Amino acid sequence: MDYSIRIAGEAGQGLQTIGAALGKIFSRLGYHVFTHQDYMSRVRGGHNYYQIRLSEKAISASRDVIHILVALNIESIDMHRLSLHSDGIILYEPQNDEEEEDEQFLATAFTQIAKDAGGNKIMANVVAVGAILGLFGFDLQVAEEIIKESLAKKSGEIIEGNLKAMQAGSDYVRKNCRKLDRFQTVEAEQDNLMLINGVQAIGAGAVMSGVRFYAAYPMTPSTGIMVYLAGKAVDFGIIVEQAEDEISAINMALGASYAGIRAMTGTSGGGFALMTEGVSLAGITETPIVIAEMQRPGPATGLPTRTEQSDLDFVIHGGHGEFPRVVLTPGTPEQAFYAANKAFDLAEKYQIPVFIQADQYLGDTEWTYRDFDLSDLSYKDYRLRHKDLAELKDYKRYAVSSDGISPMAVPGESRHLVVVDSDEHDEDGHIIEDAETRIRMFDKRLHAKMERLRKEISPPVLYGERTAPEIILVCFGSTYGVIREAVDILGKDYSLAMLHFSEVYPFPALNEFDYADYLRKARSTVCIENNATGQFNRLLRAEMGIACSSRINRYDGRPFTLESLVEEIRQRL
Repeated sequence: MDYSIRIAGEAGQGLQTIGAALGKIFSRLGYHVFTHQDYMSRVRGGHNYYQIRLSEKAISASRDVIHILVALNIESIDMHRLSLHSDGIILYEPQNDEEEEDEQFLATAFTQIAKDAGGNKIMANVVAVGAILGLFGFDLQVAEEIIKESLAKKSGEIIEGNLKAMQAGSDYVRKNCRKLDRFQTVEAEQDNLMLINGVQAIGAGAVMSGVRFYAAYPMTPSTGIMVYLAGKAVDFGIIVEQAEDEISAINMALGASYAGIRAMTGTSGGGFALMTEGVSLAGITETPIVIAEMQRPGPATGLPTRTEQSDLDFVIHGGHGEFPRVVLTPGTPEQAFYAANKAFDLAEKYQIPVFIQADQYLGDTEWTYRDFDLSDLSYKDYRLRHKDLAELKDYKRYAVSSDGISPMAVPGESRHLVVVDSDEHDEDGHIIEDAETRIRMFDKRLHAKMERLRKEISPPVLYGERTAPEIILVCFGSTYGVIREAVDILGKDYSLAMLHFSEVYPFPALNEFDYADYLRKARSTVCIENNATGQFNRLLRAEMGIACSSRINRYDGRPFTLESLVEEIRQRL
């Protein structure tokens, strides 16, 4: 069982409402779900679609072939009919009483059905949900529960109207669809899987890591993190501040961190361009901060609602001067959840900026999981507070130590003076100009920490043939899921594996897994990236002296899909 549904139409027609509802319904029924969206940067009009894939087995990518197309306007039929499976069906809103005479088409007057059954044309989206569930023959009980939950604040009359509209949509396709048995389903192994996307996972990881302050200026696709945390603010005592710009956002977060709480900010490439001075400030003052940098295509405004992996170089080198940082590049919502936790831990432990770098694709895509193992989370307060400070006779904020980590006190919690300065400084935090102190501070701040940081970075994930495969697909970040499924398909014909990096800077050490030797033994290595210049391939060559034998790059603002990627890999091999 492996079906893909695409809801297509203009912005403002409720595609997200239909898609989000179906994702919740299928996951609560116990089916594995993977969703992704393709939408234009406009509130009304244009052409958008929402795609849902469901299976009884775990899935991690979107496919090119679709089985059900819900066309909310006629233009969507022409745009997507070539993607339709030979046994698929198109549900469409007829215009001028014209109907297609073909068993692959079913004219479905969503608006009229909504008026007749629910009493309001606005319920056309619920009719579409019922129609799709009817094609699969699913019972509507779970769907009814979800509608009641989502409309809990509405009147009983509105709720009842929506339930009737959904039932009418199901009844209509059950009565009028030829070849109803084309969509065979199997029973799910268990009920109620968790459905979560990348921005929700980063937000949840931040909450579980004790974040207390989040400042940001809205910028797609990072805004979802701010929205998520704002929804948890009351329950978890989090202050969420919509700043006037990204410069203010990062400086607010640095101020909150200096004051003694865990702080975070988020943005995309254009906003990060404004934040770089603040990143350098964090570097020299050794102030912990977590930054979510959610990529979209540039330069400048680029494609605001599309995806790309083109900010890797920018984030690794953003900010003037030399200072330590960590860049985490999760490939799944689960990895994003744990990356947020690790980011806060490393930021405080080493008193550095730590980046969670994802992109629009990972941010928007929804995955299903049974659960996350919360026992793997860590929380340690590395700051000196009342009791710790009371025992100190002398306090030097930037005391030189063998590991590069100096005591970090909370201002106002002891008799000791807590000083920070953006100029080069001595151990007390006071401005200096002499060369000897500069070298001592620099070695403490950069070299001593980097040596330890490298040991904190997890090695890449290996999936596929573990001993000397002929072909290795190399990737980082959000390409994890589609390449993993590509390995499953291509592994029937080739000796191959995937090497996925979810933590890229500093580059992982080789003591736990000698991935460099593993790569060198392969006959062919293919680096797959959502950018034009192969930034990760270049980083791999710079850090490890390893150049992949070929590259696959996509930079049209769209993610890789399964069939097209498999075909391109076959051509390279």
